[in-house]
Amino acid sequence: MKKSLIRVRMSAHDAHYGGNLVDGAKMLQLFGDVATELLIINDGDEGLFVAYDNVEFLAPVYAGDFIEATGEITNVGSSSRKMTFEARKVIAPRADISASAADVLEEPVVVCRASGTCVVPKKCQRKNQ
Repeated sequence: MKKSLIRVRMSAHDAHYGGNLVDGAKMLQLFGDVATELLIINDGDEGLFVAYDNVEFLAPVYAGDFIEATGEITNVGSSSRKMTFEARKVIAPRADISASAADVLEEPVVVCRASGTCVVPKKCQRKNQ
């Protein structure tokens, strides 16, 4: 099946709560971007995200964290595309050392998992399945 990966740094602008905690909805926004790329790769069209059927927030995300979001198309229907997603923290700031210190994590921390369905109307599908 087709896969996609994006990596982004969470900024102070992304922090929504005290202690620089990032809103979980930011992970869903990343999954939406991954889903769009997957649909373009698969169908040549951005399609539409219809629904999440499962979302699990597993660990906190903070401003300064680097998040790697991945997705995979797991099932292709005539117009629907089932997908799974995972977001992992791969770099974390080390404010305890200095304002600019950060560590690449030896083991990425899974912060969110989800699955959902997207749709690409038949008239918009430009690539062979």
